[in-house]
Amino acid sequence: MKRIKKIAITFFLVFIAIQFYQPKQNVSSSFDIGKNFANNYKVPPTVLSSLQKACYDCHSNNTKYLWYDYVQPARMFVEAHISDGKKELNFNEFGSYSNRKQQSKLEAISKQIKSGEMPLSSYTLLHHDAVLTETQKQAIIQWIESINEEDNTSENY
Repeated sequence: MKRIKKIAITFFLVFIAIQFYQPKQNVSSSFDIGKNFANNYKVPPTVLSSLQKACYDCHSNNTKYLWYDYVQPARMFVEAHISDGKKELNFNEFGSYSNRKQQSKLEAISKQIKSGEMPLSSYTLLHHDAVLTETQKQAIIQWIESINEEDNTSENY
């Protein structure tokens, strides 16, 4: 019994100690608005709202943290997701991507929404408002397809 008590106390002390490690938050008060996704495309308000709710926490320079995002080791897990997400796609930096990369990212968004890969189920488990309805998914996909059609039409002239 003493051994179990020592192990429990050790785990408790480690848990308390790691609470002092808080990585820098993904919150930026200043960024180049001209590079922002919504300033580079005419995004319908419903599509933009859906993307913001489902994608922006991990794919932008501003994350809305919830209370449990400050508790370790969950915080490290969240920060890793944000870091990986921003490396793959950052809506606040979208305008700095080449046209080819923008088109590639738009196609990837459509493909991942169609396949159900995004938003991640581990994210939507705790962020229920990030779950996209079929109507929202179709609106995003159709809008991306319309952008691709416009680009293909303009290339032919």
